[in-house]
Amino acid sequence: MTEFDSSRFLKTLTVRPGVYEMLNGAGKVIYVGKAKNLKARVSSYFRGAGLTTKTMAMVSKIQGVRVTVTRSEIEALLLEQNLIKNQRPPYNILMRDDKSYPYIYMNTDHTYPGLYFRRGNRQSRGKTFGPFPSSGSVKSTLNLIQKTFQVRHCEESVFQNRTRPCLQYQIGRCSAPCVGYISPEDYAEDLDDTRLFLDGRSQELVQNLESRMDAASVNLDFEKAARYRDTISRIRHVQAEQIMESDLDDLDVLAATELGGAVCVAILSVRGGRVLGVNTQFPEVGLAESMGQILDALIPQYYLSSGRSIPSELITSHEISDAALVATALSQAGGRKIRLAHAVRGVRQQFLELARTNATESLGLRLATRDGQEKRLKDLAATFQIDVPDRIECFDISHTSGEATVASCVVFDSSGPLKSDYRIFNIVDVTPGDDYGAMRQALTRRYRRVKAGEVALPDVLIIDGGKGQLNEAKKILNELGIHDVFLLSISKGATRKAGFEIIHQGDTGSERQLPPTAPALHLIQHIRDEAHRFAITKHRQARGKVRSESPLESIPGIGPKRRQSLLRYFGGMRELARASIGDIMKVQGMSQVSAELVYSALHAD
Repeated sequence: MTEFDSSRFLKTLTVRPGVYEMLNGAGKVIYVGKAKNLKARVSSYFRGAGLTTKTMAMVSKIQGVRVTVTRSEIEALLLEQNLIKNQRPPYNILMRDDKSYPYIYMNTDHTYPGLYFRRGNRQSRGKTFGPFPSSGSVKSTLNLIQKTFQVRHCEESVFQNRTRPCLQYQIGRCSAPCVGYISPEDYAEDLDDTRLFLDGRSQELVQNLESRMDAASVNLDFEKAARYRDTISRIRHVQAEQIMESDLDDLDVLAATELGGAVCVAILSVRGGRVLGVNTQFPEVGLAESMGQILDALIPQYYLSSGRSIPSELITSHEISDAALVATALSQAGGRKIRLAHAVRGVRQQFLELARTNATESLGLRLATRDGQEKRLKDLAATFQIDVPDRIECFDISHTSGEATVASCVVFDSSGPLKSDYRIFNIVDVTPGDDYGAMRQALTRRYRRVKAGEVALPDVLIIDGGKGQLNEAKKILNELGIHDVFLLSISKGATRKAGFEIIHQGDTGSERQLPPTAPALHLIQHIRDEAHRFAITKHRQARGKVRSESPLESIPGIGPKRRQSLLRYFGGMRELARASIGDIMKVQGMSQVSAELVYSALHAD
């Protein structure tokens, strides 16, 4: 195969904006990118310096480059998204979920319009509401509308052939227009209320209902007034559940998170201050190195190449480099000004935290699924040529400058984290900051119990650390006579970035880097991150307990009642520390002996 002559190609390349497509030896597109200056951007791939491992791997496969010149950078951005959608290059960030957005459809041509769940192309006639972030959010909204406004949702064939009310009428979820139980005028009123609700104008809706309730009361129509009252109550309950109800414009909040080599982006849809739901994306990361780069690539693909409606504001969890360009492109596509922000406060910050929480939880659930866990365990076994493990343990040490040192032990089985078997070891009588000594104590305490048959023997033991920590673990297991555990350790690589960790193998002493997309690496990262999280959590609890503990608690013979009496008498520890033995004896219940103990303890230094 003839090697691609990049220098010759670059001499002929234009400096105008456009799109470039990287081709492999088979002529397949492996990467698509945009550029303000095609020559400068494409040249950067062939200079060699400053490229990440993944980018160098991609460049090594390039056997050709195809360029398309555009009139502007915005045109380049739009073309890039169309090409990515059609070509789905392996080194680009790709959205797995390419389903059309669901929405609610109202057939307004009918005398008694109904509401329906729809997906795909919009109906040419009638009114649509949405799009919604997920089918679940559409169904829950329709369910609420049926209970509150009793608008029908049966199909036309059912409506035309009813001779008596259906079950929905019996349970108070439809007003039975099919058999004339409600007039067209009253049904139209319910439909107008539904429109206000779906448009996010709940406050205006409540005011209208209050006016009608008052009018019905004046006319002594108490039954109708009671219905209005119940509707208002239900709407207010919905508003109360929306913990951040506000007068904000429509917005989407995009939060990205990474765990165990996998990425999740949660897209929280807010309309009229009301959270409609969350759409979670698990993109194939490609060449992106940071969460900002992932969002930078995902936002245009998500909104520009799918035909989705674009809200007036997008809030992102991380700053994106092409914010101005993306905002301009979105504004042109949406026909109005679209704002992008990432540093927000107040209500927007609360929405952002909610999106972050959803991203973290969704990714954790995805990684913990049995199918995904089975795939990663099999890859781990194939990578290191061992049997598929049933039980994996991982240890991590946590402290702050040697203070409150703890060691965590987390356990994974074929279903994922086995939290009932997690253990924490408070490290004592070890020189502060001596991680080797702390690891020795934790492993010795744990595996003595394993040796005694009190705890199950793991198939794989992972140590968070380098070769030194791994060798220490090997010594301890050998001393205890345990030889049936496969040992690994994981340490940060030179870049200290996720995906570039070094795996140290205990049986051979070899070091290796697994591909960033390898399921085995994702599993090791996930277990390591969980051990670190558990250790940090318990360390902070231990450190906080030590720092908040009163010096009086360690004095023998001074129980809770005496401590309370001392603090109440002197008004706090500062005044108690200044008191003499004679002053302390004045406190009820304090003898000379106990007063001397307190005085000595407070002046020990």
